[in-house]
Amino acid sequence: MSIGAGIALFAIGAILAFAVNIELEYLNLDMIGYILMGAGAVIFFIGIILMARRRSAETVTRTAVDPVAGERVTRSTTSSTDDTAGL
Repeated sequence: MSIGAGIALFAIGAILAFAVNIELEYLNLDMIGYILMGAGAVIFFIGIILMARRRSAETVTRTAVDPVAGERVTRSTTSSTDDTAGL
């Protein structure tokens, strides 16, 4: 979601900075556009970094009765997938 918000902020900032030619005494639309473009770029890169760091873990727990000893045996396995190995 942050990637989309970053792109949207960047696009709105670019429109304000380059396409809108309204002069207001109390508001500088060019500066607001540049600030929005900078904020959009920062949010976009933070979203990319957070997406790259995301990991998923899967935990499986199995319980069975050992037929020889008659004891309850619990086996727990955790596996983690790391999609950032190629980066």
